[in-house]
Amino acid sequence: MTILHFSRSVKKGFEFTLMVVGESGLGKSTLLQSLFLTNFFSNKDIIPAGERIKQTVNIEATTVDIEEKGVKLRLTVVDTPGFGDAVDNAQSSWQPIIDYINEKYDQYLRDESGLNRRNIEDHRVHCCLYFVNPCGHGLKPLDIAFMKQLHHLVNIVPVIAKADTLTPTEVRTLKTRILSEIMENGIHIYTGQIDEEEDSDEIKELRDAIPFAVVASNSVFEVNGKRVRGRLYPWGVVEVENKDHCDFVKLRNMLIRTHMQDLKDYTQDSHYENFRKSKLLASSPIIAGSEGPDLGAVVNIGGGGDVLRKKDMELEEMRRMMALLQAQLNAKQDHV
Repeated sequence: MTILHFSRSVKKGFEFTLMVVGESGLGKSTLLQSLFLTNFFSNKDIIPAGERIKQTVNIEATTVDIEEKGVKLRLTVVDTPGFGDAVDNAQSSWQPIIDYINEKYDQYLRDESGLNRRNIEDHRVHCCLYFVNPCGHGLKPLDIAFMKQLHHLVNIVPVIAKADTLTPTEVRTLKTRILSEIMENGIHIYTGQIDEEEDSDEIKELRDAIPFAVVASNSVFEVNGKRVRGRLYPWGVVEVENKDHCDFVKLRNMLIRTHMQDLKDYTQDSHYENFRKSKLLASSPIIAGSEGPDLGAVVNIGGGGDVLRKKDMELEEMRRMMALLQAQLNAKQDHV
């Protein structure tokens, strides 16, 4: 990114969408408040335990504008209340989430194909924090099934919730077990690797901390003459922003300082491109009737290659006409 491009981006501001998924009671709302010092769910109702059994997964998006040192950030937080609370946690648990992510990709694709491409608002989900229960001794079947369904759609970052309920040894054991189960099930999570040869010590430290074991709190206590956020116990205070106590600072640095742009780039270059290709292949009348996007098989079916070449020529002509129309509109605006 050039200096001029970076200056324009800072002036314009950044857009980032963060999704949080996990069972109720794991501290998702508290963690978000601790990360961004903003109350995203001030009007959130507490649902009785009896009603959660029948509750379906809802999607609730909240957008706030944050500005620090002249840098503007439009942050959208997507909450998924009801996930994992039902007795039968089958496909109904993750299907609304998949539909929401695909809907935002579809919306971006339509906007990208329109005339006014300069002012596209990006509502795609750039990162999904998946909360793992610290008392589960590893991943539950629901955790594995969810990540298998979503890992090709969004950047998944696993988070061990309420890490203050575990000893340091238990945290290390749980991290090893989670990573082992993720590998065994062929799940691809976001590893935070930008460039293995050029990664700094800080980047490597963040990568080694995944899955992040976090503690969240909005209560302030005085420890050794300093006011800190933490959780009070009879034996002392667990400090939220103390790296020796939990990975909260590492998670915050990854999301805000070091990897926000990489999360957006990976969403654009990998997840969105895969979605876009599947949409274009599905829109072809030849491929729509086949079982899968086997382009080699399509070309061999009754002159299919000629049809595809004709389709490419039509698309190229359409792009040329769109570019010409855009140039005319720009010329008119310059005259005005």
